[in-house]
Amino acid sequence: MSSGAKKQRVVVGLSGGVDSAVSAWLLKQQGHEVVGIFMKNWEDDDDDAYCSSRQDFLDAASVADVIGIEIEHVNFAAEYKDRVFAEFLREYQAGRTPNPDVLCNAEIKFKAFLDHAMRLGAGKIATGHYARVRERADGRVELLKGLDPLKDQSYFLHRLTQAQLAKTMFPVGALPKTEVRRLAAEIGLPNAKKKDSTGICFIGERPFREFLNRYLSHAPGPIQDDRGRTLGEHVGLSFYTLGQRQGLGIGGVKDRKAKRGGGEHAPWYVARKDLATNTLIVVQGHEHPWLQYRALVADDLSWVAGEPPPVGALAAKTRYRQADAPCVLSAVSADRFRLEFPPEALQWAVTPGQSAVLYDGEICLGGGVIASAE
Repeated sequence: MSSGAKKQRVVVGLSGGVDSAVSAWLLKQQGHEVVGIFMKNWEDDDDDAYCSSRQDFLDAASVADVIGIEIEHVNFAAEYKDRVFAEFLREYQAGRTPNPDVLCNAEIKFKAFLDHAMRLGAGKIATGHYARVRERADGRVELLKGLDPLKDQSYFLHRLTQAQLAKTMFPVGALPKTEVRRLAAEIGLPNAKKKDSTGICFIGERPFREFLNRYLSHAPGPIQDDRGRTLGEHVGLSFYTLGQRQGLGIGGVKDRKAKRGGGEHAPWYVARKDLATNTLIVVQGHEHPWLQYRALVADDLSWVAGEPPPVGALAAKTRYRQADAPCVLSAVSADRFRLEFPPEALQWAVTPGQSAVLYDGEICLGGGVIASAE
């Protein structure tokens, strides 16, 4: 931060993790008036062994104590259930695989939380996300990737608007994770060695299928291969995602005739869901043609700039943990776009419900929800 930068009241989302803790400390060092907020987004089964929110709050409170800032506990569970969880269940029931973290950022962390922070007189909010905001000469703001390529979280933030980003700071976005950990240890933060959470924002580390079981109806049906042979029974189409390898219960079936990417012991992957016949279709081998896609269509669009980029060559991610893939934005309208991928960058197991996020170099342009692929 330059010496001329404006000092202001910044409300930081303290999750109990190390990234938000170091973010708060950095802002305090820069001379801002820093206030911590702990967001509670989930209340069902809160005393359950997998729900870490109580421990997370204790961690966030002890971080606030060490840094010397106030912390407030805010409950957004009702908003979460209405805006994120209901949509999450609707998508699963329809046979798609949603990404609740994308929705949580757009609806809770940068909407409900941002509104709350503004009521507290904040000039800006801050989170521990690995991303960056850059102001352009024309007053617009751009969402940039975090500088640590292994930690960049712009994918999850692609639905943020100009108004939201203009009020947001990402203090660790320009740092590698190793440096964040080093700083945390140097400052003496109590959570310096705390493991990164890997669970979905509200489910935490609990077994996923067991969790969904409580909320979704399940109708068992056949598991068939690409030649129509029945190999077993699935527990309900909602419980499977394209590309899934574990938990199919058909590991013993072998196919001596599988050629491409197959072979006698090749693993099985979920390739398609036929909702009309309640059939789960699996194929053998990671490189099976039914798992490779050359194009996709996305809807429910959101553009960081407020308008779509022109058609042409860009890069895309069709799932979070993947390298940017070259693509061509071949058509875009108000409510959908089409992406085409070259033969050397076919996309694996493109999954309806997940986000397709577009990039121009380090700039995250926005994206949409995958509707179909071919």
